[in-house]
Amino acid sequence: MPPPVHGAAMMGAMLHDCMVKQDWLDARFINLSASASVDEIGRRSWKKVLFIFRLLREVRHTLGAWKPDLVYVTPTSCLPALLKDALVVRAAKRSGCRILLHFHNKGVASRSGHWLDDRVYRRFFAGTKVILLSERLTPDVEKYVKREDILYCPNGLELPAVRRSVSHAVPRLLFLSNLLPGKGVVDLLDACRLLKRRNTSFLCRFVGAPSGSISAETFRKMVEERGLEGIVLYEGPLYGDAKLEALGEADMLVHPTREDCFPLVILEAMAAGLPVVSTREGAIPDEVEDGITGILCDKGNPEALADAIETLLQDNTVRERMGAAGRIRYETYFTRGQFEKRMIEILRAHV
Repeated sequence: MPPPVHGAAMMGAMLHDCMVKQDWLDARFINLSASASVDEIGRRSWKKVLFIFRLLREVRHTLGAWKPDLVYVTPTSCLPALLKDALVVRAAKRSGCRILLHFHNKGVASRSGHWLDDRVYRRFFAGTKVILLSERLTPDVEKYVKREDILYCPNGLELPAVRRSVSHAVPRLLFLSNLLPGKGVVDLLDACRLLKRRNTSFLCRFVGAPSGSISAETFRKMVEERGLEGIVLYEGPLYGDAKLEALGEADMLVHPTREDCFPLVILEAMAAGLPVVSTREGAIPDEVEDGITGILCDKGNPEALADAIETLLQDNTVRERMGAAGRIRYETYFTRGQFEKRMIEILRAHV
């Protein structure tokens, strides 16, 4: 999917633009995504089956006619979606190509105990090099990939400094993600209900596209069931300047995710000078320095989430200090230039 609706697509588009500028590299690109929108992710259809047949025909033709030195793939980690990527990788292996797998997701370890998944993983990972977003994600693939075959490349983005609004009398929380259960939507709503019961003053804005699991109407009903009308607002998806404006008007980003790897929205918030409340999930502790640039809590725990939010709501000075530290951390480690430099070094070493 094209950006900005999906993090892996954003990184893929960025890497594409970087690779075509390299005079030492002749790169050709094939789109492996069988989904045209976030809402189609994980859904099975005959349309996707036909796409896979056409995809494999294109891959085999390109491998045979062009004979690349290296095949770079950004696979899905879990079956059945992984089967499409496995077919592509098998075709590349049969052509004698070196394989570089770049994971923007995780879930291999959670499925490796199943006999079918285990068999597919063993064949899929054999003879490949793997790029992960963080050393913290190593346990997800170490059953199938030797440590010396694992490379690390954190994400990075090109983000402007955001003009921040003056402090609000009523602090504003910002949730900036698609309405997917794994993003912690329900956890944040439950945390908001707890904060309301504590007589804590705040406004929480949900910005993001609805999904097949949580439609706009479903979200509205969940808000009503918790008595959060007028406190929790849903504004749909915002892009470009409108998204930057939402970041500029917020006092903190709340991202209570349950299944992320390296969420780009956290980098966007850090670049905007916002403190971040999130969970100890995936590589998020690499992004957010707990107690320095934000507060991390256990996933799936609305009470701990409410406590973390309340800590920042009570002290504007702490919010400003953490937000400023987050901007510095973004500029130090997570810019687009740093990401591209790391990726080019990896590609040069393996082509």
